[in-house]
Amino acid sequence: MGAKQLTDMAARNAKAKDKPYKLAAGAGLYLHVMPNGARYWRMKYRWDGKEKLLAIGVYPEVSLKEAGEARDQARAKLRAGHDPSEHKQLSKLTSKLSVDTRFQAIAKEWLESRGDLAQSTREKAVWMGNPPAD
Repeated sequence: MGAKQLTDMAARNAKAKDKPYKLAAGAGLYLHVMPNGARYWRMKYRWDGKEKLLAIGVYPEVSLKEAGEARDQARAKLRAGHDPSEHKQLSKLTSKLSVDTRFQAIAKEWLESRGDLAQSTREKAVWMGNPPAD
């Protein structure tokens, strides 16, 4: 007889206990239920001989179905020889750099459009965005 599969009803009805506990959803995915009632999707996997943990999201914002899809994508990355946690961190960093670059471009455009600013103010604004190298 196989292990019970986690259902959305079971995830929804998971109650807080004195200590954190896990409800297995299969293939490394589980719902981590905290003493304060918060519920987090996590995926346990092995990479380079070490056990690792991938944070997938918070239940109910991330449904059981979405968590399962994220787990399947992470497992596909593992099969392709990539660490899903490193991939997630790289994606976050790339996104942050993209936002920083867009902000800098908008700030520069705004500064150039302000003909009423004193030269010293312009120099300070440029310096704040691009500190001089030592």
